Amino acid sequence: MDAQVVSVETRHCDAGWRNYHFCKVTTADGVVGWSEYDEGFGSPGVTTVIESLAPRVVGQSVNHHDRINTELFAATRPAAGSVVGQGLGAIENALLDARARTLDLPVHDLLGGAQRDRIRVYWSHCGTWRIARHQFYPGERITDLAGIRAMGEEVRDAGFTALKTNIFTDWDGALRSWAPGFGRPWSPGLNAEPAVVRGVVDVLGAFREGAGPDVDLLLDLNFNLRTPGVLEVLRALDDLDLFWVEYDNDSPDALRLIRDRARTQIASLETKIGLPAFLPFLAAQAVDVAIVDTVWNGTWQSMKIAAAVQAHEVQVAPHNFYGHLSTMMSAHFAAAVPNLRIMEVDIDRLPWDDELFTVTPTFVDGHLVLPDGPGWGTEPIEEALAAHPPTDGPGFLVAGRRS
Repeated sequence: MDAQVVSVETRHCDAGWRNYHFCKVTTADGVVGWSEYDEGFGSPGVTTVIESLAPRVVGQSVNHHDRINTELFAATRPAAGSVVGQGLGAIENALLDARARTLDLPVHDLLGGAQRDRIRVYWSHCGTWRIARHQFYPGERITDLAGIRAMGEEVRDAGFTALKTNIFTDWDGALRSWAPGFGRPWSPGLNAEPAVVRGVVDVLGAFREGAGPDVDLLLDLNFNLRTPGVLEVLRALDDLDLFWVEYDNDSPDALRLIRDRARTQIASLETKIGLPAFLPFLAAQAVDVAIVDTVWNGTWQSMKIAAAVQAHEVQVAPHNFYGHLSTMMSAHFAAAVPNLRIMEVDIDRLPWDDELFTVTPTFVDGHLVLPDGPGWGTEPIEEALAAHPPTDGPGFLVAGRRS
């Protein structure tokens, strides 16, 4: 078969409070490879990167995806990483899908074969979307701790064995998200004020009451505190026996300090792009779990990162809070790496999410069933994407957009 690339295109659609974005690679024989990428999580311009680099990809074979990645990195070396790195990752992932479809294989076979066919997942942004983005998601809006307890029961009754939530405080009698690291609210000191610490303790306590003792609790602090505040929150949570605390910090020394003092595992690094960005944190033994965004890094490059992580006796977990294609992409990575801890999935979905893809994820007893179809095992339906045209402001980037 002729695996030569004849076009690299992008597609987009409305995803409620953000947009979904896709890269489409087509070969001379008409094989199509897809990937999902994101522009709303602090990454405007990924589409421009893909479209600017497309002429370098056209005419090359999808079988040479790693060589292509090396060439594109060389071409963008002065500004490699960040948005440019995400563009390279999107192209690599679409090439991987096209190569696997050309060979009639699932992508995990290209990665060395599946280590597991069931992947334990945690229900991510549990409560978060029903508090902060409630108008876009089915289910009753959560405004108080009773709603949190009820959602804990829902997670347990649905068979999930782990959930992750974020920081909430009581504003004027209702729970609201507290995310000053993203400017919501504007509080650049990122201090762990007493009300913030109480909110974290109360919400996690309510989840424990609702979910019971057998559901693992994970907390994501994002970029919302400085190191002393993280330590303060950890002290307040000592009795809850958390699965992990997730925290983003660009200082390996600060993360190592937190890890040394924590009584729970520390997960981080979800915003790092490229193996060199992970190495200082691994050398410092700063994390228990390295969170790898395969959408940003590209899945082939993510396997290299996972191997380095394993060499430092650290586990990996995919960062995955986008659409169904991202979930399937992350599943192939999670299946192929030996040092997997757990996988992130958003279970609360938009009403039209399932209409956009040929195959949607299947969950059994808190595990994602590994897709076994060719490529990623699913692809976007272009007619469905066109029925939900993209909106005029992506995700976290527009102040006050739909929030």
